[in-house]
Amino acid sequence: MKILHFPLAKISLAFIIGIVSFQYYKPSPIWVFGSVLFCVFLLLVFHLLSRTKNNFKLIFGVLSLLTSLLLGVASSIIHKETYNSLHYINQIKDYENQHLIRLVINEKLKNTQKNTRYISTIRSVDKQQSFGKIILNIKKPNQIDSIKIGAELNVIGMLYKNKGSFNPNQFDYGKYLENQEIYAQVYANETQINIVGTQKTIWSQFSNFRTKIIENLALSNFKKEELNILIALLLGQQQDISPEILKDYQYAGAVHILSVSGLHVGFILMFITFLLKPMSNSKRNAILKLVIILVSLWTYGILAGLSASVVRSVTMFSFVAIGIHLKRTVNIFHTLVVSMLLILLWKPSFLFDVGFQLSYLALFFILWVQPLLSNIWQPKNRIIQYIWDIVTVSTAAQIGAMPLSIYYFHQFPGLFFITNIIVLPLLGVIMIIGLIAIIIACFGIVPFVIAKPLEFLIEFLNYIIHWVATFEDFIIKNISFNKEMLVASYLVIIFSVLWFKKNTFQRLFLTLLSIISLQCVFIYTKFKAENTDEFIVFNAKKHSIITERKKDLITVYSNDSILENIDNNLAIQSYLIGNFCKIEEKKNIGNLFYFKNKKILIIDSSSVYLEKTKPDILIVINSPKINLVRVFESWKPEQVVIDGSNYKSYARLWEATCRKEKIPFHNINEKGFYKL
Repeated sequence: MKILHFPLAKISLAFIIGIVSFQYYKPSPIWVFGSVLFCVFLLLVFHLLSRTKNNFKLIFGVLSLLTSLLLGVASSIIHKETYNSLHYINQIKDYENQHLIRLVINEKLKNTQKNTRYISTIRSVDKQQSFGKIILNIKKPNQIDSIKIGAELNVIGMLYKNKGSFNPNQFDYGKYLENQEIYAQVYANETQINIVGTQKTIWSQFSNFRTKIIENLALSNFKKEELNILIALLLGQQQDISPEILKDYQYAGAVHILSVSGLHVGFILMFITFLLKPMSNSKRNAILKLVIILVSLWTYGILAGLSASVVRSVTMFSFVAIGIHLKRTVNIFHTLVVSMLLILLWKPSFLFDVGFQLSYLALFFILWVQPLLSNIWQPKNRIIQYIWDIVTVSTAAQIGAMPLSIYYFHQFPGLFFITNIIVLPLLGVIMIIGLIAIIIACFGIVPFVIAKPLEFLIEFLNYIIHWVATFEDFIIKNISFNKEMLVASYLVIIFSVLWFKKNTFQRLFLTLLSIISLQCVFIYTKFKAENTDEFIVFNAKKHSIITERKKDLITVYSNDSILENIDNNLAIQSYLIGNFCKIEEKKNIGNLFYFKNKKILIIDSSSVYLEKTKPDILIVINSPKINLVRVFESWKPEQVVIDGSNYKSYARLWEATCRKEKIPFHNINEKGFYKL
């Protein structure tokens, strides 16, 4: 691959390995920074020696990569806010009581059924200087839904630290928030909140300006759903899109158009370049054009929220604009690498953002694979050529993003190419009229002559998306796919493309070897699935769900209402997909189980149990009125487990009893699922 001949590509790869390494090993900052300084010193020494002797060039190259790796670790440490003693995580020791928190509103999140939500930055805790990001949840109903970005608040409430996933194989929301440098949430009602002022920053000014644009668009008599799609397409705000429409876009393979990315930013660059075309090409005007383009791109990026994909797109197209200004041939692969390195230097956590990963992979494969697909057929008709270009671009992007998309979302939209053929031309028209509408909305209400055609086009777009999404037979769902399969799949794709570009025996051998590796991963995964037995008590709010696994077959135990809808139960489906299993039976929960020489007794609301049972494990469900002190007089189990169907007051009483009797106690509401 020629891109690897670019020195910065190797350095970027080492830098990325350093960022990933930090996530797993968390080395001492003193050791890391000391190693960086030592490596930099050695680099200077070997750089001077390599001038006189070529033998030292290899050592210099290896040292460069090692230094880049350590810089990746060091950058992660620098951006890890919890290393600072003033971070609220290091200051708050008591999470059982309320605290007085002064914070500043940064960003509006999508509301839940119970709460209005904001990302905020802490300024002080209990009148002591502090900092760090936190999520503010304001209980509904409330009269303060429209808090402006930059508002400074005094909040009295309890902080709740992030917790991991409470069920096996489920999305770890706590880890996701940690990657965003958010470590806790605070819950309050409107009586516990006092707005004390407003901080005017560039970010708050842009955010409130975006709010003003959205308000002017809302006053322009757009229909609600069409307005929400327009705001997502052009301003990157998806918070108010209904779940039904979002699901249609996912099933149709078009959800990427709702996130501002390279497609949108590239169009903005073309639009601004077109508007500036009447200006003469003098040296002074050329610099002015470049400044206008860069300011416009970054202004749009800030208005769109500076998400990972927006930052990537704006950074990359900024380099493209600079390259055009310098009248140099821009190597797009080099631009891609440089933009990625700069973004990760600024914010290493973007590496773990799904949108960042998918957008870079999709763009890389478009640049690498699309020319190969395009050369397969060269139609002479312009319309057919246009359609063929869309097909090849979409296919190349899907080849690159498909394994990662399946790994994260466990589904694949089979009609993505049909969606893109129909949607992309329509999207271009919507973008042109939409940009005009946004510019007008900066100053006032959008006139009827622009608003109504735009609304009709978006309504037509939604209709097409919904029509494609109705062909559910073409949507492959619940695909089991683990990390090993992900890596093996990309090896197959990369070596296959290399062999397709140049048919040599060596590349054919590597391609076949990668295919065999993928098969070996599948065989090992299947073997592992068929040699695993486990008994799990799930975390289900106000309900009890128990599974018994024998090889790749699952028996689910619960009540009738849960069993009837078990195919839609997120916890169970995540477990089945993550463990390559399927449901064999569905049964009501009994009172006695035997699993791997362990006797498991379940006491439910009937409070009935046999004194002579003497179980190894006691599971308590549905808040039975039992006195564990009396139970333990007859026998003492090795472990007591209570699930989410029990009253909290009962749980506290049982926990105190177990602590007194020195019997291990597992509260699923606090510790998550229990597994044997």
